[in-house]
Order: sequence, then structure tokens, then C-alpha cells
Amino acid sequence: MHRTSFDRRPSRRTSVRLISAAVGVVGLIGLASLPASADGSSAGLALAPPASVDGVKPGGSFQVPGTFANKGTTDLDKVYLSYTVSRGLAPRDLPSNCTRYEIVSYDENPSHSTAVCEFDQTVKAGSVYAPEKALKVDVLDHALYESLRMTVASHDSGGEDGTNETVRGTGPAVKLTELPSTTPVGGDDVNHPDWDSVSLPVTVANTADFQVPVTRLKGRVGDTVSLDAKFTNAGPGWVLSATGDPVAKVLIKMPAGTTVTEPSGGCSKVAAGSYSCGSTNYWIEEKGSVTYDFKLRIDKVVPGAEGSVRLGAEERPYDKNKKNDSAPILLDVDGAAGSTGGSGSTGGNGSTGGGSTGGSGSTSSTGNSGSSSGSTATGASSSSTTGGGMADTGSGDVLPLTGAAAAILAVGAGTVVVVRRRASRN
Repeated sequence: MHRTSFDRRPSRRTSVRLISAAVGVVGLIGLASLPASADGSSAGLALAPPASVDGVKPGGSFQVPGTFANKGTTDLDKVYLSYTVSRGLAPRDLPSNCTRYEIVSYDENPSHSTAVCEFDQTVKAGSVYAPEKALKVDVLDHALYESLRMTVASHDSGGEDGTNETVRGTGPAVKLTELPSTTPVGGDDVNHPDWDSVSLPVTVANTADFQVPVTRLKGRVGDTVSLDAKFTNAGPGWVLSATGDPVAKVLIKMPAGTTVTEPSGGCSKVAAGSYSCGSTNYWIEEKGSVTYDFKLRIDKVVPGAEGSVRLGAEERPYDKNKKNDSAPILLDVDGAAGSTGGSGSTGGNGSTGGGSTGGSGSTSSTGNSGSSSGSTATGASSSSTTGGGMADTGSGDVLPLTGAAAAILAVGAGTVVVVRRRASRN
């Protein structure tokens, strides 16, 4: 297991593992690698679909009832309810018969948390039950588009890969209460009525601000210099993208008079001197950043030459400030009269500074190791160096971004459960 860094340079990973989570029609990406019942282990158990949660505010909370039925023909001696939440949510006041597992970010999976509650009592065949006290879930300050998955099983699903902390609940133990047998439980498909796992989206009234800082380059004619172009998420919310697409696309135009000798991984050439860049991971945490590193050769002095970095045109309904979505690449050529990048230059968002810092007053973000669930945001993909290692001059016009990512997560009221897993039968 490893923890990825906030401002990670491109890696070779390209696949995005998405498993059993709330997405579907609303485009909400659920959690990867969530625990699930083994085949046959939860035969006859079925959950009542919980209602979606829309418009809850950071700092608020909501409750999950956990109603289920034993639709099998055999009584069970023990039942487990598990609740897996994305990193903007946190189970609260867990009873002593529950254990919480904190799973850090690993591979392409964002961090998340799972609470497993053990009910050591007889669950009669044909009966409906619910915990006598519903699980309370807190909404954290960085929550935005979240997911909750609930599973009922006759065995303990336990932790999973990436578990770095296990905490036993300290509240009074909770028992199951038997409900009227007429209580609605199960799926809405008459042919497949029994589901032992359900997921629902949680939409939080929050925002996130993607920012592009000014990038400054300096060298002499003939020098090869490093270009680190980036965008940051100033928060307060973290962002999951739609259906595993990059969280954002970025278009980078090189300053005139330069040649790209080594393109950044995850970037493809769309015109002479212009690149479209994505990222492997489909989320970015608050205060996180994604960096694209290029190598440029300064071929000649072009007075007033200036490149640019700008976010793609895909929808970002959570980002209300569009003025800081682009910034210049300033090139200062030593010994050249009238070279760009002087001390009076400013970026598109009013930022100044050396290197590639800036962005509405923000510094070059490198992480937030204290973020909830111990997770960290990740950087750009280097799955391939599309565009090849051939030199590319920076003299072309910027082309519109093509193949932009799908619209990111606009979840409205009235969303229903969209992912269920049918219980296996003996």
C-alpha cells in the first residue's frame, strides 16, 4: 500500500478501478474497492433503499436507518451492517458493537471510511429489522459530492486493502428492533427483489475553486528549461469527476520561440506548441494540485512572447470564480531587450511570483496530510506521452479543447438509489 502525494508528478497508471458505487444517471462516482458480501454469505437478506440526501451543509449531519429483512427460510444467529462513506463524510458516535476502518488513498482509489456493526442476536426468517438507533453521519467541511454504501451480511466484511486505522466504537451497544412484516424492503424489480447492498448519493451545498497560477520561465537562447504548469483546487470542497473522467482538462500553449523537447505524460498535442492534458485520478482534494512538467528549449528571442495555461470548457458547477481559470506563461530570456516576464507582470488572476506559484493568492500547494481519512489528492497522468518525444515548436494557435470530460457531478434533488447488488441465494 502507498499513499500518493498531493502534487504528484505523472505516473504510469491509466486504469481507474470503480466498484459498486452510486453513480448511474446522476454521474456520481462511488467508492472503489468497497467491501461486499461473499457469494452465498448473505442469502435471503435484503435492504430497504434509503432516501438520497440533497442540499445538506458542511458541518451538518444526517441519519441512515439501516432497515433490512431476512427473506430466506432459515433463522440467522448473527447479522452485520456495514456503512462505507466517501471522504467528505464520517460516521459519528459509533456504538461499542461497531468498528470503524479508515482506508487511505491507494492506487486510483480515494480514501474512505467503513463502519461495520455486529448484531449478535437471532434474525428470524420472514422478519424485518432495523437498529434501534439509526447511524448518524457527519458532513465534513470539505464535503461536496459524496457517496454512502450500505451492506447487510451474515459475515463480517472487515477491512480492506489500504486500511491504516481500526477504531472500536465507544457508545452504548445497539440492538436490532423487529419491525412490522409489512415494512417495504428490497428492490423495485419484482423479478429481482432482494438486494443486500445499496448505494446513495449525498449532495452537499458547498463549492470548490479551481485556480491556474502564473508560470515563469527564465534562461538563455539555447537553454533547455523545465516548465511546471499546474492547476490547484483552493477548496473548500474536494471534487470527484463524472464516471471516472479526469477531474479537469487543461490546455497549455507554449511561448513562441520555444520547442518542446519532452512533453508531460498524460498530455497530447492538439496543435503546434499546444497540448491538451488530463489526469489519471478522477478526484482532487481541497488544497491539492495537478502538475504537468515539460522540457522546453529556448530557440530564439520573440519580443512579447507569452504562453498560457487554461482549464478546459467542461462544466464545473461548483466553481463560481471563472476569472482565475487561466494564467500566462511568462518567458524571460537573459540578455534580450524587451523580454517578457518582468517584475510588473501579473497573471490572469492577479497573482505574481516565481516558479509556478500563485493563483488568487495561493501558494504552490503540495499537500494537506491532515485531511480527513488520511487521504491525499493526486496529480497528472503519465500513462503515455501522446505527442511523442519529438520536438514541438511553440508557434501555433490555441485550438479548442476537444474530447472534454463529461460534465462534473450536478446532482439534483429527487435522486434515487441507483446501484444495488442482488443478494446471492443458497
